Amino acid sequence: MTITDYFVNGILILLVLRQVREGRLSLFNLVLPVVLVVGVAVYYLRSVPTSGNDLVLEMALAGSGAVLGVLCGVATRLRRKSDGVYVKAGLAAAALWVFGMALRVCFAFAADHGAGDAIADFSRGNDISGAQAWVAAFVLMALGQAVARLAVIRYRAYRLSSSLPAARPAAV
Repeated sequence: MTITDYFVNGILILLVLRQVREGRLSLFNLVLPVVLVVGVAVYYLRSVPTSGNDLVLEMALAGSGAVLGVLCGVATRLRRKSDGVYVKAGLAAAALWVFGMALRVCFAFAADHGAGDAIADFSRGNDISGAQAWVAAFVLMALGQAVARLAVIRYRAYRLSSSLPAARPAAV
């Protein structure tokens, strides 16, 4: 991994710290993680290989990213106030986001520091075409996580903001 790789991953992890503070839900703070992940995808993704079992690998990691994203969205606290919906990533949501990032970073680090031959052997044995398939799979995982989290939080915010306040009992 290069300094740029560590920098990019650090920015994505810092997104969590930004979301640990409670703040009013806005389009900007909802879409920012997705925009950053799309930027990472543009930077890293040259192609999405589909030969052999590449597509299976890519869909498996994209699906696992989506599951992490849904869990992040469910573990995020939303509250309705008079001026809008407020959102705060709790410990579980932050841990899930960091777990997804750490998994990708650790894989890349391991690939560069001794596990490359084992990954190549695994890839050959499972009909995975090569490094670009792994890159695509991990980028799709990150994108799946960010988009699924966005969708869950947006849906929950919609439900929260559209629900009517509880009816008060009539005075006797």
